[in-house]
Amino acid sequence: MERDEADVNTATAPNPAALTALDRCDRCGAQAYLRVELQSGGELLFCAHHAREHGDELRKIAATVVDETHKLGTPPTPSTSEG
Repeated sequence: MERDEADVNTATAPNPAALTALDRCDRCGAQAYLRVELQSGGELLFCAHHAREHGDELRKIAATVVDETHKLGTPPTPSTSEG
């Protein structure tokens, strides 16, 4: 019996732009959470700290930006009570 329907594969390819634990900040070597692909070519990787420090300027020269700082969650707030 022949089928006229096409086989469908629902698997999706991994996002090639997704950052992994192997991606390191170009400034300090910490895990990178921001990838900036430059308009002139090449890319820069930054940890969350350096992404906050340089992010606005980087976006001006970026072709694309992959920002995964949301993976860090909400930073803890300092305690206002002293024990």
